[in-house]
Amino acid sequence: MSNHLVTEGYIFILAMFVGFLLISKIPPILHTPLMSATNAIHGVVLIGALSLLSWAHGTLDLMIALLAVFLATLNVVGGFVVTDRILGMFHVRPGGEK
Repeated sequence: MSNHLVTEGYIFILAMFVGFLLISKIPPILHTPLMSATNAIHGVVLIGALSLLSWAHGTLDLMIALLAVFLATLNVVGGFVVTDRILGMFHVRPGGEK
């Protein structure tokens, strides 16, 4: 296993750990606005994953890049689904009821 791949794996695991710690410290009342606001960031992640896919040369690189595109796409779609559900909670129905 190359030293470069081990370094990238270490950075990935460290980023997951730091991200989990940051998100766990956010009060639940802020999760909804943050989810809807980060849809743009998810779009940037998808663009980065597609860029990674264009640079993939070997089978392992291609598999990792395809996984990155798949997971980034899930992030984008999931973010929009959650935002749509949140906005649906504030929709006024005929008759004045929420």
